[in-house]
Amino acid sequence: MRHRKSGVKLNRSSSHKNAMFRNMVTSLLKYDRIQTTDAKAKELRRWADHIITLAKKGDLHARRQAMSIVREKAVVHKVFEEAPKRFAAVSGGYTRIIKIGRRPGDAAPVSLIELVTPEPEKKKTTKKTKAAKPKKATPKKTIEKKTEVAEAEADTSKAANVKADSGEKAQKSSKETGEETKADKPQETADAVGKKATPEKTDTKTKASAGEDKSAEDAKKKE
Repeated sequence: MRHRKSGVKLNRSSSHKNAMFRNMVTSLLKYDRIQTTDAKAKELRRWADHIITLAKKGDLHARRQAMSIVREKAVVHKVFEEAPKRFAAVSGGYTRIIKIGRRPGDAAPVSLIELVTPEPEKKKTTKKTKAAKPKKATPKKTIEKKTEVAEAEADTSKAANVKADSGEKAQKSSKETGEETKADKPQETADAVGKKATPEKTDTKTKASAGEDKSAEDAKKKE
């Protein structure tokens, strides 16, 4: 049973494994990001979080503990200067792992591990509820405009009514004139027929009188 034995073996001896992770955590703190396999990145996260926690303490004992892990003194001084300001708002989760894909050759899953710069928390501003403003009285100009519009509409309606009345009157007068003309036409036609008929009567009378004269002449000749 593996009680009290945290970490991964990675098929290496403990001395080899510790030396490898010391080099890797030094490179991560120096360059802020490195590329490695998934298993190594997950284990390296524990080492990096431990160093940053010591840097946030900032005392001499914490600095000596970090110097015993990190290979370069300049990297330790850099982390102890930046970490209290950079990671003051958070108390963990100082790294991020991004999976890239598989490595050509052995197809090992590769990831990118990097230090995270947390964003400062924005202060929540409570919106003040604005008091309801009293409604402004309608200005005189708007009232005058409304009255002008109403008057214009009334004028247009009156004009339309007048036009309609005049049209009706014109229709009535045209109908009356048409009836008068129709009443006059039959009398004229009767007079014309009478005039035409009278010459025919006179012609028949003259013809009859001429016939009588001829018959009288013939009778005289026979006698």
